[in-house]
Amino acid sequence: MSENTSNVVYLAIAILDFVIAGWKCLALLRDPTPTLSLITVNFVTSGLVFTMAAPAGYRELGELTGVTGFATLPVYIGILTCFSLLHLLTMLWDPRLRQRPAVLRRRVTLWSAAYVAAPAVMVVTFCSAGLSGPTDPLKFNTDFATEPHIQVFLAVFLATLACGTLSTYRQCRMVKLEDPRFQRALRSFGIAMLFVFGYVVCCAPAITLAALGNHTLDAVGVLGSTFGSIGALITSYGLSGAAVGAWLRERRDIKALQPLWDLVVEGVDEDLAFSVDSARSHRLAWNVGFNLHRRVIEILDGMRALRPWVSPLPAAAVYAAYEHEPSQGKPDAGRLSVRDTSERDTSERDLEAAATAAALRDAAQRLQAARREAALRGRPGQPQAPGGPQVALPGEDTPASDERQRLLRVAQALNAPLVATALRAVRVQRSATGVNEASGATEATAVSEVSEATEIPERP
Repeated sequence: MSENTSNVVYLAIAILDFVIAGWKCLALLRDPTPTLSLITVNFVTSGLVFTMAAPAGYRELGELTGVTGFATLPVYIGILTCFSLLHLLTMLWDPRLRQRPAVLRRRVTLWSAAYVAAPAVMVVTFCSAGLSGPTDPLKFNTDFATEPHIQVFLAVFLATLACGTLSTYRQCRMVKLEDPRFQRALRSFGIAMLFVFGYVVCCAPAITLAALGNHTLDAVGVLGSTFGSIGALITSYGLSGAAVGAWLRERRDIKALQPLWDLVVEGVDEDLAFSVDSARSHRLAWNVGFNLHRRVIEILDGMRALRPWVSPLPAAAVYAAYEHEPSQGKPDAGRLSVRDTSERDTSERDLEAAATAAALRDAAQRLQAARREAALRGRPGQPQAPGGPQVALPGEDTPASDERQRLLRVAQALNAPLVATALRAVRVQRSATGVNEASGATEATAVSEVSEATEIPERP
């Protein structure tokens, strides 16, 4: 790469690293863990390395210190620091090593000692070299390859980097994690390590020939920096790709839950919302996880507030319409297509979500009808709840860890054809039996008759 290209690429990577580091710092404040600490330090160090390695930063640091090529020392030590942290991170992620704490401690201690000893030797040899004269930021390795102290400096650096990257690559290949996101991160680490080892492969022969007075491969040595940059970018993806994916899923889920929130929170009692900005929280680009959890809690509160208005008729109508499907109880894939995240059969959970959606839409309609009736009677805002025992919503026994997925299925089922068919059948049945929208006096006796009103004509 030319100096101008290197400036653009290196500084762009540095900015990316600092942005991710800030993001990780916020996550670290919420959930301080050893692995997240290592990841945060890695991104901070990587940002500093690329800032100093950019030719503009390299020359500026050299002028400030008055030492030729001084930036090479902190840059190379920073590189070793980054990859030592990644190596330690893969060991901490290894479930086999975690089951043997003594072995894990021994390996971490030995590698940590090596990663501390190597920079110590590099500092001593670099400071003993007494470098002088101008230097090309991209060709330090070959320009000073004839200096004995620099030869030791570079040999220690390349040997440590090679051993560390190859060991990390081997570790990534061996570790098997249950979480596919972390497994993909490890696979990215492995690929990144091969690219970084490509830097060693390019630099080692170029430095060797330069030490012998032959500068034929100097350009190959410069090419090594390209491999290092690619490896750094892949590493950044591996460390943040899973988090970015989770962030995007959370943003998408917030938007997907919006119709359900409008129905059971905004349409029932706006005081259930955490703040006046709840309806627009999906627009926020930060703290998405908190906004999603808040939205789930608000929806659950709204569903509980609707409980007095829930009737058994809509759920019964959904199940009856489902049984009359020509496909013998198998719903059309286009009707209720939702994500599968539990151990129960997908169609059963889709059907349960449809029953819940129908019950909630019906309950909201009954509440609004009661409010209109109360307003006509001069008591606005004080509707009379139906008498009798409250009806449980389908899926209320869902574990807390699965509530998010259940509510997503319910939100997607709100406008499903099966739900619309069931609600039409309920209206017909209520009209036939004379059931008042705001009263549940005769609803229990009408449930058994719903199936007759929900027959769906045979399809051609």
